[in-house]
Amino acid sequence: MPLPSGPQGVGITAAQAAAEDEELAVDELRDAWPLLDLEERSDGLRVLPREDAEEFFIGLTPADQAALLVHFRAGQRRQWMRLLEPDDVADVIQQAGNVHRAMLLGLLDAPTRKEVLALLAYEEDEAGGLMSTRYARLRPQMTADEAISYLRQQARHKVETIYYAYVVDHDQLLLGVVSFRDLFSADPKTIVAEVMETDVVRVSEEMDQETVSRVFAEHDLTVVPVVDAEGKMKGIVTVDDIVDVVQEEATEDAQKFGGMSALESPYLMSSRSEMLKKRGVWLIVLLFGSMLTASAMTSFQGQIDLVPLLAVFIPMIVSTGGNSGSQASTLVIRAMALGEVRASDWWLVMRREFINGLTLGLVLGVISFFRIVIWGGTFADYGTHFVIVGIVIGLSVLGCVLCGTLAGAMLPFVLRKVGADPASASAPFVATVVDVSGILIYFGVANLLLRGLLL
Repeated sequence: MPLPSGPQGVGITAAQAAAEDEELAVDELRDAWPLLDLEERSDGLRVLPREDAEEFFIGLTPADQAALLVHFRAGQRRQWMRLLEPDDVADVIQQAGNVHRAMLLGLLDAPTRKEVLALLAYEEDEAGGLMSTRYARLRPQMTADEAISYLRQQARHKVETIYYAYVVDHDQLLLGVVSFRDLFSADPKTIVAEVMETDVVRVSEEMDQETVSRVFAEHDLTVVPVVDAEGKMKGIVTVDDIVDVVQEEATEDAQKFGGMSALESPYLMSSRSEMLKKRGVWLIVLLFGSMLTASAMTSFQGQIDLVPLLAVFIPMIVSTGGNSGSQASTLVIRAMALGEVRASDWWLVMRREFINGLTLGLVLGVISFFRIVIWGGTFADYGTHFVIVGIVIGLSVLGCVLCGTLAGAMLPFVLRKVGADPASASAPFVATVVDVSGILIYFGVANLLLRGLLL
């Protein structure tokens, strides 16, 4: 049966024919990959040259690797699993779930299994769950010449990186770090303790992965050591692990901004039940929010019956407030993610956003007023009191923009305070909150200024 084609018209059927002619390119399979099911992906790897297939497999996400390993025949699994480093194996097992945990661990040799089990003791989003325990280590009393020879031996055991070596004592306490360049440039008889850098940026094994990524960004690092509460060296986190973290966090935040819970699997690999659950929960919450908006409008039905013109401007007013709130929440959430804003900065943010909201509200309110006055006086019949109506609209826009800006800016702080993810203060959620408050502001201003004239 022909298999689906990739973005460039490359299907597995065509790929198999191309493989027979030894012309299959890895990038062609990569382009087609999102459209293929597990059987087709397995076929795609099988028709690649062995070396290319191994490189391709290593570059896949842990979720894809886990799905393939479970799908492979029992005799194939071990050879693919052995391509992965212990920290990558731990990620794969976490993705595969408890059902397949014992089977996947059984594919490992005893030393590797011990390393992987130690990593699995950590939460997936902690530094300990990201780290590799295979790092280059030295003793402080070694000479530079001895250190280079020792590092050469360690390199044969597939340490994660050889560019930096960590100096530890007999109790594995982290004393310093030395680069391979510094060792080469040092006098052969100089001891490591005199060459090493003692002011080492480090992270704790329980540190959240998002915080770890900020440490990398702030200090422009390619690798960082992980230590326990006593300062003992546990492993290292490399920049390639952080690239995956940044992509994962960005994807999660983007999905939450859209008003849904983050998916645990790639989009095309997510089950229908998972998709409905992740999207449906927030849609139900937002639906109840919209019901509040409907209830608020119902309470002002009498005013709408007397002045039907008021209903015309409801979408403009509440959407403008919602847009301003979405802008504010996005700015604050991003600032929180980058560590630019802390929970204790809520007052500074509120004061700043009050000024921003007031300024933007005045500008938009004035524009709205002149639009009503000009349009009502020339193109449309807004009645004899169209100037007063314009003032109502202008002041309502001002109030909605100010309210929306403050709500959007403060919701992330409230969510963080109660232990929720600030990214949940997404645009749809903020817009729903502002819809209700916008209706109240609009009809409150209308009652105040139009009482005795139109109401």
